[in-house]
Amino acid sequence: MERNSTVWKDLIDEHPVCTHWKQEAEGAIYHLASIFLVVGLMGGSGFFGLLYVFSLLGLGFLCTAIWAWVDVCAADIFSWHFVLFIICFVQFVHIAYQVRSITFAREFQLMYSSIFQPLGTPVPVFRMIALSSEVVTLEKEHCYAMQGKTSIDKLSLLVSGRIRVTVDGEFLHYIFPFQFLDSPEWDSLRPTEEGTFQVTLTAETDCRYVSWRRKKLYLLFAQYRYISRLFSVLIGSDIADKLYALNDRVYIGRRYHYDIRLPNFYQLAGPEKPRSPLIRHFRNSRQHCDK
Repeated sequence: MERNSTVWKDLIDEHPVCTHWKQEAEGAIYHLASIFLVVGLMGGSGFFGLLYVFSLLGLGFLCTAIWAWVDVCAADIFSWHFVLFIICFVQFVHIAYQVRSITFAREFQLMYSSIFQPLGTPVPVFRMIALSSEVVTLEKEHCYAMQGKTSIDKLSLLVSGRIRVTVDGEFLHYIFPFQFLDSPEWDSLRPTEEGTFQVTLTAETDCRYVSWRRKKLYLLFAQYRYISRLFSVLIGSDIADKLYALNDRVYIGRRYHYDIRLPNFYQLAGPEKPRSPLIRHFRNSRQHCDK
């Protein structure tokens, strides 16, 4: 305790106080170094934010080292700031190499710029998502899934082309680029459950889609919560878009529009008539989800 008080006394009480301040200002190099350091500390996050920070901090430390060598002639100040400049330079080169090395195929570039970049997804995170998937070509009039036969074992996102969705031969809706092919099926099953498609998906044109295997994607979700939340938002939004697209096609009677949000109300308001297979399909789907 006595030793600590002695150190404190040496630092505060007996430290010499500046009695004569230097009249002339430091040279321009010192002030330029201070400007670089202040501006560099205002950088953001992400790869490009780090490039901004380390580039300006490196310039600031370099200017300080030059100032220490030319004006102050202090070897210790020069050595410290030159070492800090080297560290910033190495970090800048390393990050620049990472940014340069992250390249994607055309399908992934389109997918990132259209879906993931507007959500603020970092490039390294999207790289992990891309590495877990594969790009598949589906020729015209070939089926991606057949009703009651194809098992639900993957999640796919259409990149180009158009997919026709039918149930019992009746047209439901189209799937357009940057929409999931099987988001309702994916959302209807738990990770440990298995099931088959209740609809048929047929390519109307030559299509390209990105596909993730179910087990591999769930493993990625378990490792990275951010990716899990990201896909949850994308899948939920995609299901909502599909439901509203179906809602625009279904009518009961001449005047009543079938609203999937309030099915019981509109069934009571509309005239009695045999239900179409489409309505039965939606009621069965809703009952399955309630269970």
